[in-house]
Amino acid sequence: MNTFDADGVTLREVEDDVWELERDDEMRVPARVFANETLLEDIQNDKTLEQLRNVACMPGVVAPALCMPDGHQGYGFPVGGVAAFDAEDGYISPGAVGFDINCGVRMVKTNLTYEDVRGREEELVDALFDAVPCGLGGGGVHDVSHTDLEAALERGVDWCVEEGYAVREDRLHCEDEGRRPDADPSAVSKKAKDRGANQMGSLGSGNHFLEIQRVTDVYDDETADAFGLDEDQVVVLIHCGSRGLGHQVCSDYLRRIEQEYPDLTEDLPDKDLAAAPAGSELADDYYGAMCAAINFAWVNRQLITHAVRETFADVFDTSWQALEMDLLYDVAHNIAKKEAHDVYVTDDGYSLDGDGGRVQRDLYVHRKGATRAFPAGHPDVPTAYREVGQPIIIPGSMGAGSYILKGGSQSLARSFGSTAHGAGRLMSRTQAKREYGGGEVQTDLREQNEIYVKAASGETIAEEAPGVYKDVDEVVGVSDALDIGDLVVRTFPIANIKG
Repeated sequence: MNTFDADGVTLREVEDDVWELERDDEMRVPARVFANETLLEDIQNDKTLEQLRNVACMPGVVAPALCMPDGHQGYGFPVGGVAAFDAEDGYISPGAVGFDINCGVRMVKTNLTYEDVRGREEELVDALFDAVPCGLGGGGVHDVSHTDLEAALERGVDWCVEEGYAVREDRLHCEDEGRRPDADPSAVSKKAKDRGANQMGSLGSGNHFLEIQRVTDVYDDETADAFGLDEDQVVVLIHCGSRGLGHQVCSDYLRRIEQEYPDLTEDLPDKDLAAAPAGSELADDYYGAMCAAINFAWVNRQLITHAVRETFADVFDTSWQALEMDLLYDVAHNIAKKEAHDVYVTDDGYSLDGDGGRVQRDLYVHRKGATRAFPAGHPDVPTAYREVGQPIIIPGSMGAGSYILKGGSQSLARSFGSTAHGAGRLMSRTQAKREYGGGEVQTDLREQNEIYVKAASGETIAEEAPGVYKDVDEVVGVSDALDIGDLVVRTFPIANIKG
């Protein structure tokens, strides 16, 4: 049996690409990493494994605590982490969701080919840059009134349909149909609403982006056909979240938990993992506020989609409907949802592993930098894709390919129906700015890869240089090998807008 020693932490390979942390007396459940040895070499270089162990020490956690192959250090809870807690006797943790609630990604298809876009990259990117606000601060596609904001928080993409920013098919091709019905706008603070009011329909900054891509490789013809994807097709990827509103929701509830449950917080290995007991008023308030922030993020991406459609229509002098700019799918990355899962009863609670019969339990499944990956036949997969499985969108860096996968048949048994969300960072933003110059990265991508990049600042380009990310090919290879997310197509950047 293979082992991997990572700075005093020993991982044992329990099967190919599945590594288990040696369980100590403080860990309530086992912890596992889905990775090959190449990715483990990267994962061991920060506090990812320490943070994963801390998650396995949390009260009420259901086995196993997981790290996806793109895992890296986060705030308390590792990015690429997945953890489930019993919805009756467990906990819900704002820190295990993160500050950018429902940071996620969506893909918009077109009927354009690469040749249709070549030579017009700069024109198209300049037009999109003008149409979609990005960077720090305010400004959005929609000039929000108080009534609009409350409606968006409550109804998500349904509100966009009502206001003419979306069509019915957009809603049907969005995770949870673009609306969390448990949303409670009254649980969102005035400060959070004020921060989000002038940001609805904006990219923000950091790793958020709008990218024009072309399909370069098709691995699964049947599923690609069901997804409406063909080789050389031009698609658009939109990656952003809930902006300042989601950040403030997380901050508000972390502070409330520290104040109302000081003993619980004190006993945790990291205060950023602060959690509220399921069924408590505080847990219910956070869940309602988080769901409202989730809806806000879906509205945010839908408004950007509307602007993208209008921009393509102007540039190509054709309606977006004629360009067949339909939504493939929208997936959430930072989220906790109450989901029903089949688990085994163990001495410690519940587990995905075990003997004998299984029971169905409602769990708060926390995915922080992880993507839902439900398989074919699951009732929560949109009808259009139910026979093949849920679309999964895994972006690479702006100099590498991205991938569309489908939910694998082993995702529920292995990972609470989850897989990776991207390439995963190799270095901090501070280190990236020391090692890269934004202008040099921009020039290299243009000259060497024919990728046109535009950003609100050169620092953002440096922070997001291709070299700061793991090899996305390795990440999706592990997902495919474990059958938690199966390869469908690969895409490659044509042009990129960074916040």
